[in-house]
Amino acid sequence: MPAGIPLRHELKYYINDAQYLVLSNILDHVLARDPFGDEANEYHIRSLYFDDVFQRAFFDKINGVANRKKYRIRIYNLKDDNIRLECKKKVGNLISKRSAAIPHNLCEQLTAADPTNLDTSRSGLLAELFTEMRVNLLKPVVLVDYIREAYTHQAEEIRITFDKQLRTGFLHTDLFDPDVPMLPPLENESIILEIKYNKTLPSYIRDILWTYCSNALPSAISKYVLCRTFEDLSPDPNTV
Repeated sequence: MPAGIPLRHELKYYINDAQYLVLSNILDHVLARDPFGDEANEYHIRSLYFDDVFQRAFFDKINGVANRKKYRIRIYNLKDDNIRLECKKKVGNLISKRSAAIPHNLCEQLTAADPTNLDTSRSGLLAELFTEMRVNLLKPVVLVDYIREAYTHQAEEIRITFDKQLRTGFLHTDLFDPDVPMLPPLENESIILEIKYNKTLPSYIRDILWTYCSNALPSAISKYVLCRTFEDLSPDPNTV
């Protein structure tokens, strides 16, 4: 992993509507709202995830591989004014994320799995993507949609999010198409609570979370894996 990329804690939970309503109301009084949110402190996220010919991102997660990574392009509210290429890595129990802003035309090129000229980029992330596309045939595989509500605190770069209405764009990869058919991968429409921080979660925030989500257990939730639920991902004997 490149030097200087911080490792952070990331905890995930499934919570119900009652837990969400109470916890959201409390956090709205003790933390700052995400500046990206609308008047309801919500915004729409759409991510296009990539995987290679061996489906490593999928199977590494399923098999609990300690050190793994996945690539995605992310947009907000279906707009192209903030397109992010990201690589999220899991290192033991910690996570890191590298991110680079990319223009619309480059986004379209990557969506077409075209690595042309990426090797000449000054961006280490794009150069890395070039190798993945050339050597491992990395390509886009699934759209992941949800509504996010987020709260932040400067201490320990705390970020607490509620992700709602998770949807998968099954077999579609057009980031900007508002009419892509979407399917819910979760039967009960559970809300996903995520808690991210650097080293230590302040005690008063920890007490709030554990008081109102005491019966929620940490879960190894992957929106990417959930959103590939409808696919036949049995290993191809010709590639293993």
